[in-house]
Amino acid sequence: MIAVLAGLALAAGAEVVVVEDWTQPLLGARGIPTGWRPYETIGGRPAYDFTVVESDGRRALLLKSHDDHSTIARELHVDLRATPILEWSWKAVQLPAGGDIRRKETSDLTAHIYVIWPRFPAMVRSRLIGYVWDAAAPVQTVEKSRKTGSVHFFVLRSGPGELGRWLTERRDVLEDYRQVFGEDPEDPRALALSIDTNDTHSEAEALIGRIAFLSAGAPR
Repeated sequence: MIAVLAGLALAAGAEVVVVEDWTQPLLGARGIPTGWRPYETIGGRPAYDFTVVESDGRRALLLKSHDDHSTIARELHVDLRATPILEWSWKAVQLPAGGDIRRKETSDLTAHIYVIWPRFPAMVRSRLIGYVWDAAAPVQTVEKSRKTGSVHFFVLRSGPGELGRWLTERRDVLEDYRQVFGEDPEDPRALALSIDTNDTHSEAEALIGRIAFLSAGAPR
């Protein structure tokens, strides 16, 4: 596996660990990007309809899904005590029609991001926190996956109101882990991107831009 540490910089005294900025893969590259690998999911039927693009002057990964579940991951090397804040930009274009993570039979999502603490056997014991844009569940919903108890979702955006806009998110992963698992975490070892429409048999589309971990005092 290829290490995820793409860059390390100090900005105004704050540490910034860049996970991905999409400048290494060739513009227009399709499928699984350089430095990433397939990540197995239950009943996934992955299509990996992914393309490295430029959108509104920024590099990004365009993820599309049509009745499939495609997930990619890469190795992560980050000191969560030093850089607990996960920051990324995203633009949702289409939400899966009828999607709602609160029900097993409709638990589809447009592009979303996971922080992963691998444990063996991975499919049942790894711990994952997913940051998602749901079609129906309200913002601030924290929901345990209806398919596997190892995943907890944090709903950051909901519904179509902000589709087509670039938005930047920041989450304190250290505190989110404490909230759902009730203890202090070890450092996460992987980060994943996913998009799925295999339950609702619909379509979804979104872009994900730069991903980084920041110290708590990093300027916006």
